[in-house]
Amino acid sequence: MRKPLKRRSFLKGSGVAIAIPMLEAMKVDSAATESKARKIKRFVCLSNNYGIYRKSFFPNQDQIGVHYDLPETLTPLRKHRKDFTVFSNLDHGNTIGHQGVPVLLSGVRPHLATDYPEGNISLDQKIAEFEGANTRFASMTVKVNEANFISFTRTGVQVPAIDLRGMYRSLFLAEAPDQKASAAEKLKRQTSILDVVLEKAKKVNEELGVRDQRKFAEYLEAVRSLEKKIEQQQPWLDRPKPQTDTPEPQPGQGTEKDLKAMVELIALAIQTDSTRAITLSSGFINGDFGLSGGYHGFSHHGERPDHVAALKKIENNKMRQMSHLIDLLKSQEDVINGGTLFDHTSILFGCGMATGPHSTKNLPLLLAGGGFKHGEHKVYPAKDSNRTPAANLLLSILQNHGVEIDRFGTSSSSLTGLETSA
Repeated sequence: MRKPLKRRSFLKGSGVAIAIPMLEAMKVDSAATESKARKIKRFVCLSNNYGIYRKSFFPNQDQIGVHYDLPETLTPLRKHRKDFTVFSNLDHGNTIGHQGVPVLLSGVRPHLATDYPEGNISLDQKIAEFEGANTRFASMTVKVNEANFISFTRTGVQVPAIDLRGMYRSLFLAEAPDQKASAAEKLKRQTSILDVVLEKAKKVNEELGVRDQRKFAEYLEAVRSLEKKIEQQQPWLDRPKPQTDTPEPQPGQGTEKDLKAMVELIALAIQTDSTRAITLSSGFINGDFGLSGGYHGFSHHGERPDHVAALKKIENNKMRQMSHLIDLLKSQEDVINGGTLFDHTSILFGCGMATGPHSTKNLPLLLAGGGFKHGEHKVYPAKDSNRTPAANLLLSILQNHGVEIDRFGTSSSSLTGLETSA
């Protein structure tokens, strides 16, 4: 029997090391060993900050199950119809306009985070904690022509986003020796600081009352979490990054080209197993698609025909790029799990604000892939007294990913009616 290649094998010679792409011969290495206990899962969230034009996104409410007419905005996904689910009447119970945007992946308003055991940690960051050092990047938060407000750590810190060029360089460009040395020194310095903080913390804790000790314990847990992240980063400093024939994309080529380029980088990040959790927020540049105006202005459409037409063009492009991502993942074999990368990647399209006029009820939510049973329009109770929390969907995605929890954020349970195909 041939000895299997290491998943992070390199071609070495004359002081040069080049990473080998994922091959069949690597199946029994670390990731494959890991998959014996669980399937390796990935998560991608595609979002925007202004909601959608709902009349072109949601199927008719009386068309439940597989027999529904595909709405205009979703027509680019037609060929993948059996591979996604549309949800109606799921939301986080918020009526707070733009402040609903950062609530999308947690269900928890940031100012109420202290009322929850894990604060307002977002789904992607929960996965990042779960995956730890299994990949070079525990998560990647990215943006195209718009800020990304949806990723938060358990301590309530918003995760900064990188743009198209930053994403490419993070994935594929090797750091110069002086940059590596600087990064190593920074990690060492941070660890030293944490050692001092934790030592002094023990003395401070002895002088606090019971209530303050509880708060202080939460602070220390955050410090320990940071310490763990630093420890996880260190082994990756000296590991070469994967190689790609894809040239570095140049931002500023227009909304359609920039978003397509980012989607292709997301597919490459999954293909190279560089990360297993990615969030992307995308916007619009004045002048694209022959439109004059801004995304925010269009979103306050008031049913004006020109504004509605503009939104349809912008949102149609988002769905075309989502379809492109699905195509890319379907075309790549998953050598770790079997099947394709799409089979083991959950792709969530969603917005924390349902529409531009500031409604946060009935969020636009669509889930594709990940091994779930799809092909339906699922309609949940519309009455306030019977509404199903959107966080139930988040919990189902986390459980499917392998995270063993029975509550997440504002969830009441996993989502009824959403089943896995296995």
